[in-house]
Amino acid sequence: MNFLFSAVEYGYRDIPTVFRELFSAFRDFGPRDAVDILFLSALLFLTFRFIRGRKAGALLMGIAVCVVVWFVSFIFRLQAINYVFSGIFKIGAIAVVIIFQPEIRDALEKLGSGSMSGIMLMSDQKKKRQLYYNAVQQVCLAVGDLAKTKTGALIVIERTTKLDDVIQTGVTINADVNSFLLRNLFFNKAPLHDGAVVIDSGRIAAAGCLLPLTRRSDIDSDLGTRHRAAIGLSETSDAITVVVSEETGIISVAYDCTLTRNYTPDSLRRFLNEKLLHSKSDADN
Repeated sequence: MNFLFSAVEYGYRDIPTVFRELFSAFRDFGPRDAVDILFLSALLFLTFRFIRGRKAGALLMGIAVCVVVWFVSFIFRLQAINYVFSGIFKIGAIAVVIIFQPEIRDALEKLGSGSMSGIMLMSDQKKKRQLYYNAVQQVCLAVGDLAKTKTGALIVIERTTKLDDVIQTGVTINADVNSFLLRNLFFNKAPLHDGAVVIDSGRIAAAGCLLPLTRRSDIDSDLGTRHRAAIGLSETSDAITVVVSEETGIISVAYDCTLTRNYTPDSLRRFLNEKLLHSKSDADN
């Protein structure tokens, strides 16, 4: 970055000096610098993916605009603007931590849970795979019947992010996933039908659970509380949430901060098999 500060110092009056600094910077470029840039690029990309679709994305864009304004004022020696923004950026680190506290916490939770996802014995993997396979079949059977009768439903399938705090808000079930049980839980006169059912490790862990509502303001106004809760959970975890609309019977899926709609039981089965079993061949069977 020396060539950039040289341009500021000389006010672009000594252009050859700037080019010499630029050439010197690239002349000393080595494998270590390439690895450094590669890791930094990957970190920035993952950060962008994480904040995409969140309210924090708009805040980050606002901060970026402030940085650009401050940088321009620094180059063109606009003393008043430079003075104001310099004072703002002195406390910028603390402000960023306060503003982005929910997003920072969510990112650390995903990082911590994801880092342990691959540490499993082969036998445990096979058992868990069979449980998830059964869960997918039963969920799709239940969702198909619930959609036909326009019975509202909210089914959360846990992946690597632990949902213990969500499970604690509901009633413990601890049972194998069964389409008849799911349909009974969401029967409109059942006491737990308004909450979410959480499936953990291929088993129904709890029912009547409360999910965090999304903080986004760009959600379709036609979507109800179930859909907003499903999107909210997808913003804080890697869980897959299946929603059946009580008004239309439309099947939707919230995953990775995105809500996709108009699934059929078959297309839902293909999606869940691919995401949970990591196998497109299973999804086609």
